Amino acid sequence: MRKFFEQLGPGLVTGAADDDPSGIGTHSQVGAQFGYGLAWTFVFSFPLMVAIQEVAAHIGCVTGAGIARNLRRHYPRPLLWAVVLLLLVANVVNLGADLGAMGAALALLLGGGGAAFTIMFGMICVVLEVTLNYARYSAVLKWTTLSLFSYVAVVAVAGVPWGRALSALVIPEIQWNAAYAMAMVAILGTTISPYLFFWQAAQEIEEQHRHHAKPLCVTPREAGPEFRRIRVDTLTGMAFSTVISVAIVFATAATLNANGVTDITTSAQAAEALRPIAGPFAFALFAVGIIGTGLLAVPVLAGSAAYAVTEMVGVAGSLDAKPLKARLFYATIAVTTLLGASLNFFGVDPARALYWAAVVNGVLAAPLMVVMMLIARNGRAMGRLTLPGRATVFGWAATAVMAAATAIFFLTAF
Repeated sequence: MRKFFEQLGPGLVTGAADDDPSGIGTHSQVGAQFGYGLAWTFVFSFPLMVAIQEVAAHIGCVTGAGIARNLRRHYPRPLLWAVVLLLLVANVVNLGADLGAMGAALALLLGGGGAAFTIMFGMICVVLEVTLNYARYSAVLKWTTLSLFSYVAVVAVAGVPWGRALSALVIPEIQWNAAYAMAMVAILGTTISPYLFFWQAAQEIEEQHRHHAKPLCVTPREAGPEFRRIRVDTLTGMAFSTVISVAIVFATAATLNANGVTDITTSAQAAEALRPIAGPFAFALFAVGIIGTGLLAVPVLAGSAAYAVTEMVGVAGSLDAKPLKARLFYATIAVTTLLGASLNFFGVDPARALYWAAVVNGVLAAPLMVVMMLIARNGRAMGRLTLPGRATVFGWAATAVMAAATAIFFLTAF
């Protein structure tokens, strides 16, 4: 067991960060509006998540460079600039939604206004990322994943009808209407997100630096054990993410939907709605989980933006670097985090903010996945370790599904 846990790192943190407060809000809305009817989509999306996150991890550990740096090396500059710009826009909006949800959750627990708490959480996340070295900070992130178990505890007290709930995981309850299609696309958009690609690729490079290892394209004989580690890490992280997502849907379906509460737009609203139905214990666990997942997801969102920007301009950037030696990297973390927090002071509707974040992610995800697949099959980038056949099939399948989901999103939204 100790050896197993030692293998966990980038994949586990990436999977846990996938259940950020905005994702919790989406899953809560799905459970409240449709009950158990969309639970099957999490089983369907699980292998797709694993496939594309493995591709991102392979790119990082084989080339020793992140996704943006590989774009800079092998593809036209306008494509690089467009990808990074869209990522920055989506991440800032997601940061604003996540920090706002964290502030609102703490206000529910302690009372008072959520605006001050929002800024406080933003500053805490920036200070931790700037002051802690990579080894210590990665350990903090790994321990923060435990906060997600609060949603397992909520399910335990929610009175879930397990026969119906478990059957919904394998038997689709499809509804032929625009709301159902939009919810299905929203689930895919929150589970397969561009910032997770950039983060996991970058974390594989950070791990190489931490262990003074070389990229696998230079040491291909070490590829076998490294790829097995990536497989275990990614499978575990994505499985963890999927279980927590399903737990949130089950909890809100058994409480909110069962009692006629179907209009939920934010994770904080879901926590507040649970109080009179499931009791103060479930409410407190749900609210604490929002804060814990936010403390995990906000650094991942800001960090992925920082990796992308520094790779785009061709300068060094690392969580292990001293602030004065990686000014652009840490400045990007600070600016994106505080800019996201400031959105909550300009009257930005959080539901609309998440909607437009989903639009940008939808525009970016499928094309970026195409680019990642091209990099992973590019012998100039990957050397002899281009993506193998089975992984290629699953990677392209995930890309096709995301492209179809994006098309459905635009057909139903406009």
